[in-house]
Amino acid sequence: MVQEFSDYRAEGILLAGAGRAILLQLAHPAIGRGVAEHSTFTERPVNRLKGTLTYVYAVVYGNDAQVNEVRRRVNRAHVPVQRPADKASAGYSAYDPELQLWVVATLYDTALTIIEKIYGPLDDAAADSMYRDYARIGTALQLPPGMWPKDRTEFGRYWAEHISTLRAEYPGVRVGRGLLFPKHTALWYRAIIPPARFLTAGLLPEQLRKDFGLAWSDRHERRFNRAFGLLAVAYPKLPQGIRYWFKDYCLRELDKDLKRNPQSGQSAVSHQNA
Repeated sequence: MVQEFSDYRAEGILLAGAGRAILLQLAHPAIGRGVAEHSTFTERPVNRLKGTLTYVYAVVYGNDAQVNEVRRRVNRAHVPVQRPADKASAGYSAYDPELQLWVVATLYDTALTIIEKIYGPLDDAAADSMYRDYARIGTALQLPPGMWPKDRTEFGRYWAEHISTLRAEYPGVRVGRGLLFPKHTALWYRAIIPPARFLTAGLLPEQLRKDFGLAWSDRHERRFNRAFGLLAVAYPKLPQGIRYWFKDYCLRELDKDLKRNPQSGQSAVSHQNA
C-alpha cells in the first residue's frame, strides 16, 4: 500500500484516463444530448481537454484570480447548454447539480483508477486528501457542498448504483465515436488516438465498451495489463518536471491570459467578495 508519493494531482499520467472520463460523462443521457446539441468537442478536442484540466489545476493550485477566471469560463460555456423538456425527450441544463455531480464523479473515479494503477493502492490519508480535492472541484462551480457524498464509502455506493445502470444513447455515442475516430483533426492527434483509444477501452466498464462500439477480447486485456505494468515501472522514474509538465503549462497559459486581460480575474474576485 502506498504511504507517500509525489503530488498525484499534478501527475501528467492522469491524461491516460481522459478518454474514460469523457465517455463516462457522454454515457449519461442528458449530458450526451447536451454535448451533441451544443458542443464543438469533436472539432476542438485538444482545446476542450486543456480547458477542463486548466479548471482542475486552477481550483487545486490556483490563486483567487485564477480560480475565478476558470469559473467564469466554465459558466460562460454552460449558459447555452440547456433545453426544456418536451414530448419527444427529457430536458437538460448544464447547471443541473445532478449532472455536475456526475461530471466531477467521473473525474475523481478516473483519477483514482489511474493513480492506483501506477502507484498502487493509496493509504487512507492520501485517499481522503484526494477525495477532498475533488469535492472542491465540484463546489467551486454550482454543486452544493451537501450533494458531494460525505466520504469515500458513500461515494462508492453512489458510483456503484449509477455505473450499474449507465447506458449510452445515440447522441452521446455519436460524439464519443467522433472523438475516438477523428477525421478532420491534426495529423499528430490522429497519430496518438489509436493508443489512447486502446487505453480508454480498457478502462471502461464492459457495457460501455459495447455501447461505444469498442472491440475487446482476452488478447486485448492481456495487452492492456502489460501496458499498465510497464507504465507502473517506468513512469514514476521520470523527472518531476516531465511528470508535472502539463499542469505547469496550463497554469502558465492561464497566467498569460490574465496578464492580457487583468480585469477578468480581478473583477471576479471583487464580485465574490462584495
